[in-house]
Formats: sequence, structure tokens, C-alpha cells
Amino acid sequence: MISFNKQLNNHIENISSCLCVGLDISPELLGNSTSIPECIAHSKKVVDATMDLAAAYKPNLAFFERWGSNGIKWLEDILDYINGQTLTIADGKRGDIGNTAEQYAKSFFDHFGFNAVTVNPYMGEDAVNPFIKRPEKGAFILCKTSNPSSGDFQNSLNGQINLYERVAEKSVEFNKMDNVGLVVGATVPDDIIKLRKIAPQLPFLIPGVGAQGGNLEKSVSYGNQNGHALISISRGIIYSGDKSEGSIRSAAVDYRNRVMDIIDG
Repeated sequence: MISFNKQLNNHIENISSCLCVGLDISPELLGNSTSIPECIAHSKKVVDATMDLAAAYKPNLAFFERWGSNGIKWLEDILDYINGQTLTIADGKRGDIGNTAEQYAKSFFDHFGFNAVTVNPYMGEDAVNPFIKRPEKGAFILCKTSNPSSGDFQNSLNGQINLYERVAEKSVEFNKMDNVGLVVGATVPDDIIKLRKIAPQLPFLIPGVGAQGGNLEKSVSYGNQNGHALISISRGIIYSGDKSEGSIRSAAVDYRNRVMDIIDG
């Protein structure tokens, strides 16, 4: 059985891309008159434009769940459309007591067929374990996030280190099956350096480039030292230019090339 982290590393090497494309399809950003059929069509357009460039797709579940049962059907359909051609990460940020987390894991991995999921570690190890019991399935643990108020709790001191550093330490301990990664925001590049020292070789999922103002060059450079970092781009790709397939592809190619140029030095 190939571990999730090994699958990810192999895929990044095979396609020469660290690009993670976020599928955050919002009717408000497509045009106020947009309906769910138009959102569905746009999501397929994004996949068509970027399949050979994306090391992973990251559907943000909120953008599907807002539509109720129709949104769940859309999520099932877009995963079928991707059809295992690249890795998929459920951006659900789930975190609950063990028996509830077990149900989330069954949903994401068995029903939908995701390769990995984002996980909130606030409730401790038993809330994380259901997502990392199978080596081929992965969990990206929220560590230092990109939102402006992330420091309210994540920067709280626990002895001599910040809470987010303790999360990284525990995540290294959790990584017995080589299937744990960290979510680290592009808006905190200095913290990426700290976390790379604590968690060498763990894959990083780095959101926050583009609309949130994160630093692309530092995120790529720091994140890809002693391990791979997926650079997650959503709005900067899926709503680029005139939102045509050509415009979406052009933006994805540009981001992929910029990322690889930084890695190659």
C-alpha cells in the first residue's frame, strides 16, 4: 500500500507541479444571476483547463453544501468527472469526537472517494485518528492558517512555544503511516520557516496566495525546503480574466511556472 504522502510526492514529481486548484465556485463571483447549473458547468470548465497542471484539486465543501442535496450531487459528479486523474482534498476542516470523526472519514473516503481531508485538531488525537488510520488516505491538519485573526488562538503560548508549533510537533507524532500534512498560510511566511524545522518532510498545504495577499515566492521557497508544499490557488485561477477555459488555463500555467521556477532556483 503506497502512503498518501508518497502518492503526493510521486505525483508532484511526475507532473512537475506543486499547484493545488481550489474549487470554490460561487455564483456571486460568476455573476449574480448565475444558477447552480452554471456553477456546475464552470467547475467542469476549470477541471478541463487545469487537469494536467494540478497536483491536486481542493473542493471547499461550503461552496457545495450551500445548495443542499443538489450541491452534494454536484460534489459527487465533479469527483466522478475528475475520475482519479489527480489527487483530491476535501476542504472541510472537520474536527469532532472520535465516533463522529469516524463517520466523517467514512463519508469523505468511502462515499466520495477523496484522497485526503483538512482536519481541525482542536479536540485532540482521538479526533484526528479516524482520518489517518489508512496509510493511503491523508489528513492536512490546520496548523497556522491564513486568515487575519488566526493568531487569536494559534499564537497562544503553551510553555515556551506557540500553540501552532505544538500542533506541528503532535502532527509529526501522528505521522506513523506517512499520511499527515500541515495547513500553513502563505500570509505567515516566517512561520513556514519555523514549521519546516519542526516538521521536515511533512507535506504542507499553503493557501492564501492571491486574494488574501500571501507571499508566493517566500511560501514556495520556504515550504519546499525539506519537503513538498502544495500551493493552493482558488480565485486567482477559477475566476481569471473573462472566466473562459483559455483564461483559466493561462492563469494556471502562469502560477505553475512561477512556482516551479522558484523551486528550481
